[in-house]
Amino acid sequence: MEEVIKTQCVLCVGGCGMNVHLRDGKIESVTGMKEHPHNEGALCPKGAAAPEYNASPDRLRTPLLRDGSKWKEIGWDEAIDVIAAKLRALKETHGARALAVSLGMNMILGGAGTVGVIRRFLDVYGSPNYFTVDSICYRPRVVANTLTFGKVPVPEPENSKCILLWGHNPDASSPITAVRKIRRGLDSGANLIVIDPRRTSFAKKADIHAQPRPGTDCALALGLLHVIIGEGLYDTAFTEKHTIGFEELAKHVEPFTPERVSAITWVPARAIREIARRFAGTRPGCIVQGVNALDQTASGFQTSRAIATLHAITGNIDVPGGASAIARPRLRSLRMPEMLKEKPLGAEEYPLSYSVFGKLIGEGQGMVLPDAILTGKPYPVKAMIVSGSNMALSWPNSPRIRRALENLDFLVVMDIFMTETAKMADLVLPAATFLESTDVLDHFTYVMLRKRVTSFAEAMPDGQFWLRLARRMGYESLFPWKNMEEALDYALEPSGLSVKLLKEEKPEGIRFGSVKYGEYMEKGFRTPSGKVELFSDEMKKLGYDPLPTYREPAESPVNTPELAREYPLVLTTGARNLGNLHSQLRNVPRLTRLSPEPAAEMHPATAHEYGIADGDTVSVESLRGAITLAANVNEDIMPGMVGIPHGWAEANVNALTSEAERDPVSGLPGLKAGLCRVRKAH
Repeated sequence: MEEVIKTQCVLCVGGCGMNVHLRDGKIESVTGMKEHPHNEGALCPKGAAAPEYNASPDRLRTPLLRDGSKWKEIGWDEAIDVIAAKLRALKETHGARALAVSLGMNMILGGAGTVGVIRRFLDVYGSPNYFTVDSICYRPRVVANTLTFGKVPVPEPENSKCILLWGHNPDASSPITAVRKIRRGLDSGANLIVIDPRRTSFAKKADIHAQPRPGTDCALALGLLHVIIGEGLYDTAFTEKHTIGFEELAKHVEPFTPERVSAITWVPARAIREIARRFAGTRPGCIVQGVNALDQTASGFQTSRAIATLHAITGNIDVPGGASAIARPRLRSLRMPEMLKEKPLGAEEYPLSYSVFGKLIGEGQGMVLPDAILTGKPYPVKAMIVSGSNMALSWPNSPRIRRALENLDFLVVMDIFMTETAKMADLVLPAATFLESTDVLDHFTYVMLRKRVTSFAEAMPDGQFWLRLARRMGYESLFPWKNMEEALDYALEPSGLSVKLLKEEKPEGIRFGSVKYGEYMEKGFRTPSGKVELFSDEMKKLGYDPLPTYREPAESPVNTPELAREYPLVLTTGARNLGNLHSQLRNVPRLTRLSPEPAAEMHPATAHEYGIADGDTVSVESLRGAITLAANVNEDIMPGMVGIPHGWAEANVNALTSEAERDPVSGLPGLKAGLCRVRKAH
């Protein structure tokens, strides 16, 4: 018997609609949903490989309890009994705050319901220590835009006349959704500017391509602002009526002349002027940022503030083709924060990661977590539950992360495969994939039910596990839902949607809300002043620079010239590729062919200087350690730098990175700009 079930892929940030073709209840193939607005029938290689990923022989099949140096297979009832007993004892001995939970990217992408149930559990248990992948990506942009506009506007390259891709390589990171929008804009005659140390495929066809030294993007943005303001290219009417702090901004950027910025960034002064004039003089225009490229630097947060400022003063906010407000469905929160007595770790050091204008984000900063585990300060963290996060590979300074995990009294890892992090656990739980669990996905103006279409061995959906654990802990009255579908109905109720509606009547999803052009200008921005806050009083109150401010990377030819003589190359990490997402999907043969091994990317001039040829085995070293991998010599990366992807166990670049240098506002580590040296391995 054949059946087709419509669902949504979460193997990357695209959220593409997917038809799952079943025969006798088993997945036969997947195809793209033509009616889904994100992908219109197309799937990237990751999505197309979903059946192979789902049926991988490497998958975890049953809960595993550590028994000395071996694993003992146990049932789910016993596994949940073990966890419940440990959590009760932990709370009695050390207090609820001694438990931390860390979620990976696939968990955050997977839907609001599961995350809501996990957060509710922590609220009821009493631990504030909830951490996600946002500790190392994306959150600075959300907070920076919220401080500036009161909301996070979304760029519209498909309707733009000038598209600026900044640290964004959509062919690798979002080959279906973002690429389609950008190409539509270009097909309509838009100018294309690319700012990226690499010559990406879009950079090769750009009108202007600038290659800044990694970590200096904020200085470049300030240089663009200098030219736009100094030459009177800004939108005077918008700036006067809808912004505050313009005079302070103008004075602030005066020193950032193109010549000075060129010395910092290595971008020619002529190119800085040309980018500023092209972007300000071609409207509407929008800037599309990369996911991590700008966040993971010493000035990551302020770079996002500067980009928001560029949108604002050029009048490219709240208009078609610029960056605009999105109306999203109203979901009921599953949280019970009133039950918490404390803030999470990192909230004191990085308060804007916890709340903005009084609106609760409620997350801690995970870079503080290893400190607490290893030192017991400000208090001990003794146990962790990790879901879908391979911290041992993905977090900076991996040796230190491993020491922290080893220092825990109890570690539970719930994942699909036996990851490097899972290997360190006391208890490993087999997680369901996105094809084996149900949740609601809200992607901007489109809402769809991600449906459970199959099952695998004893793998359990994360939401179901947390509901069962809550009941085992005695929290039945606060978790009244029998299953995730009931919890989702509770969350969906304010929107007028329901699981039944999204499953039976609208299995393809539903448009819910719209882009609202002019809303800010008509009703005011959702900031304390009601205007675009170029100068942020909120930041000033907290002791931060209230205007976008450049900060040189801690390790750099400028900041540490003596160190740079010993480690003369700029190391940047974590560039996306088509076959993987962070440390995921590296055991799927179809995708392995796209990215068969880790490699250190370098320019031919750099390779020649060190006697290295393409394909040679090289050693890349930093102050923290060394790794050995192949050299990928090509002209698409600027001279003087080495680029290495993360997520490879056999060549873990995070053995070279540091968690010590953090953005002072967001706490994100500086993974995009360190120092290294390279030599041919013998």
